[in-house]
Amino acid sequence: MRTLLNLIWLVLAGFWLAVGYVLAGLICCILIITIPFGIASFRIAGFALWPFGRRMVDRRGAGAGSVIGNVIWILVAGWWLALGHLATGIALCVSIIGIPLGIANFKLIPISLVPLGKEIVSTDQGFGS
Repeated sequence: MRTLLNLIWLVLAGFWLAVGYVLAGLICCILIITIPFGIASFRIAGFALWPFGRRMVDRRGAGAGSVIGNVIWILVAGWWLALGHLATGIALCVSIIGIPLGIANFKLIPISLVPLGKEIVSTDQGFGS
């Protein structure tokens, strides 16, 4: 079922979301100081491309740098991305067929809002992994 949902997601929304995040990551990698944001964008692109069967967890050892970076990210791009995922998720939930895709969009909100200090893992892995 995950594969079917991921394929539908890929065709309807995932490909374009991933392309957008990759472009944002490339732009962020132009300056040395914004490379962590670029890496976060690439990580989100992979999650946006294939979200079913994966989840976001806190990374151990993420310190004050990730908190400061997340504050900057929220002010510059995070809240726009989160609002976009929220609006798209609500629109997808209008139809019964789109509900799982809308939920996947809602699942992207936390990582699009605060991506630093997070990692994407398979749902098959335990919470401590």
